[in-house]
Amino acid sequence: MIPFELAEPKSLAAAVKLLDPDDATVRPIAGGTALMLMMKAGVFRPARLVSLRKIEPKYSGITASADGLRIGAMTTLSALERSAEVRKHAPVITQTLLTLSNVRVRNVATVGGALAHGDPHMDLPPVLMALGATLTVTGPKGERKLAVEDLFSGYYETTLEKNELISEVHVPAQGAKRAAYMKVTTGSADDWPALGVAVVIETDGKAIKSARVVASAATAMATRLKSAEAVLNGKSVDDKLLRSAGDAAAEEAEYIADVRGSVPYKRELMRVYVRRAVRAALDGSGAH
Repeated sequence: MIPFELAEPKSLAAAVKLLDPDDATVRPIAGGTALMLMMKAGVFRPARLVSLRKIEPKYSGITASADGLRIGAMTTLSALERSAEVRKHAPVITQTLLTLSNVRVRNVATVGGALAHGDPHMDLPPVLMALGATLTVTGPKGERKLAVEDLFSGYYETTLEKNELISEVHVPAQGAKRAAYMKVTTGSADDWPALGVAVVIETDGKAIKSARVVASAATAMATRLKSAEAVLNGKSVDDKLLRSAGDAAAEEAEYIADVRGSVPYKRELMRVYVRRAVRAALDGSGAH
């Protein structure tokens, strides 16, 4: 690696001021699990890294209230995994983290970094999207709110400005909603998935009142599958309905081929795993 400047501001506001929107060689660094690999491979050669490790402790905390969970962007994935509040209010997050990469990565990687990196293979973005989570984004002009589903704009691309940082994630209270996340890997259980599907269901008696279905990894970015949601909403669940939802999802999604599978392979995975994830949410079997 070539030499670079390392800045270690003591506040989020100071960190924002150190970011230069016109200089692509200046980047923030949180856990650094992805950025360091890019630097070692020579893909990214920074002039300055702005470390977020020493900013205010409140950005590394998790709190719960009547309106849901508030998660500081510098919270590590392992802290999120071990949080009793997260396990109580959004257990699908806890279950998902058990097979998100390995414990060494989770001990360092942060929630904000995992989202800001824009990697379509990450497990957390589709789960947060399905849960209806929103972000607080901090920049030179102050704070703005952004739905997680509006964060991603393409393959490894987000709608964040170059001098903006994610400062907090808000997961709304789920009430009686039920959730599941399923991933399909071609290697070990904690490998990058060929497909990830997150589902959150609210029922009204035997019928589905509302459904949120999100896919990732097989697609260029985490994506809501609204045609599958439309098939499910207002209907009572049976095998025919689940097949119809899987078919709708398979046709709606825009796929990418990579080392984890071809487009036809991923389309068939989508068809099968959307219906499995809906069933898992309804019967309470959670993340897989």
